[in-house]
Amino acid sequence: MFHLMRRGRRSFASKLALSGFALSVLALSTALASPVLAADKTVTAVMHSDLRILDPIFTSAYIARDHGYMVYDTLIATDSNFKIQPQMADWKISDDKLTYTFTLRDGLKWHDGTPVTADDCVASLKRWAVVDSMGQQMMLFTASIEATDPKTITLKLKEPYALVLDSIGKPSSRVAFMMPKRLAETPADKQIPEQIGSGPFKFVQNEFQPGVKSVYVKNTDYVPRKEPPSWTAGGKVVKVDRVEWITMPDAQTALNALQSGDIDFMENPAIEMLPTIEADKDLKTDILNKFGFQTGARMNFLHPPFDNVKVRRAAFLAVNQKDVLDALIGNPKYYKICAAAFICDTPFATDIGGETLAKGGDMAAAKKALAESGYDGTPVVLMAPGDVLTLKAQPIVVAQQLREAGFKVDLQATDWQTVVSRRASQKPPKEGGWNMFITNWVSADASNPISNIAVGGQGKKGGWFGWAEDAKIEQLKDAFVRASSLDDQKKIATEIQKEAYDQVLYVPLGQFQGPSAWRKSISGVIDGPATPVFWNIDKSE
Repeated sequence: MFHLMRRGRRSFASKLALSGFALSVLALSTALASPVLAADKTVTAVMHSDLRILDPIFTSAYIARDHGYMVYDTLIATDSNFKIQPQMADWKISDDKLTYTFTLRDGLKWHDGTPVTADDCVASLKRWAVVDSMGQQMMLFTASIEATDPKTITLKLKEPYALVLDSIGKPSSRVAFMMPKRLAETPADKQIPEQIGSGPFKFVQNEFQPGVKSVYVKNTDYVPRKEPPSWTAGGKVVKVDRVEWITMPDAQTALNALQSGDIDFMENPAIEMLPTIEADKDLKTDILNKFGFQTGARMNFLHPPFDNVKVRRAAFLAVNQKDVLDALIGNPKYYKICAAAFICDTPFATDIGGETLAKGGDMAAAKKALAESGYDGTPVVLMAPGDVLTLKAQPIVVAQQLREAGFKVDLQATDWQTVVSRRASQKPPKEGGWNMFITNWVSADASNPISNIAVGGQGKKGGWFGWAEDAKIEQLKDAFVRASSLDDQKKIATEIQKEAYDQVLYVPLGQFQGPSAWRKSISGVIDGPATPVFWNIDKSE
């Protein structure tokens, strides 16, 4: 993936903030009341979201990915030079480019003490490939994946496919995490029943309190690689005994806890908090994911009104990215208006098809298009999570833009983990389903037509939430991976974007960066497109 890269508002928000504040106080008092041995070196963090769904293959939510990196490991990984490196395994490629042989390194054990085998990894790869966009594309070229002995995984292709390593080693959702076979044989649309990995931390199930905290302890049996850590590659050396993720939806409460030393790390402080953080001699702030994020709206293609492409086009025309980004971030230093489906300032960036996104929408055209679409006033059920700082503003602003265009909008206040669960439902909105949700992608995940899950057209069979069906998109994606030059890839990527915007597979709402903050007693924080990770972090007294 990465080698391709080279080439009425305030009232609602206030109610959410007040409820978040009450929950934050309860979470902090409950979490800090749990006993920890005095000798333990514990890092306490407030992540961008509460953790409820623990299966990082079942969902593409980043908090589940972050949990995945704590508990599980990968066969190969991406370093800060965009290169794929060995992690659990090294590999060889046959001269005809049709056979990839992965050999597991010595000393790998699952958290229950059993050895990691090639059978486990084959089952894990197959489960991951069912739901991941890059895995799905790779499997179209794959003849077989087999365990040829307890330490050897053999992947045979029907024809050469250049993205095998980039797919299996990609750093962000969904990541090809390895699991024991008995867990990996769980259907991909069902959650695994327990958290047993081979990664640097163990999940403490009996201390898990959804909505309050998640706890991890050092895996003393884990044998890190010898190389220095680099993004998700290299040596995952754990230097602390314990990591606690504390749920604290109210950003001000979290900042107060960071300043007082009750927590050590805050993933997403508000941009307006940065002067306070920078003025505190005990705190440090930095942007860990330099590539930033793309935020975007996804519609449900199964139910009215967005089963009608004319209605989707009206919604597309109504969007004004600047209004969204001003509400979300505020400071233009940290955001970019961008019409490119595959991220601005990358080889596949273009405005084609997204001209209204680049110029701030076209409300007059949106009203005209909606009036001519046959829209019958069906309410748009738009889920609005109030507990994630980087997802609170967008639904409120988009709801207002849709209303101005003539839509009826049912803005339903909820939390992010409810969105993560509910968006998997294909039921009609009146039966607990939905019409629209807004999410954020790591820019690296959206940087090309294969990794960008929002431009898929697989429909109900393997498609991302919303279940868009578009045979032309799938044909163009196949042509993209077969293209022999970057220029040809660029032309095809442009065609994919044109089709995606014409059919309104999703609506990009702009790009942004989000700084993290931590106490200066914390050292060894690693940057990268899948952060934060908690190996290499140390804590001084």
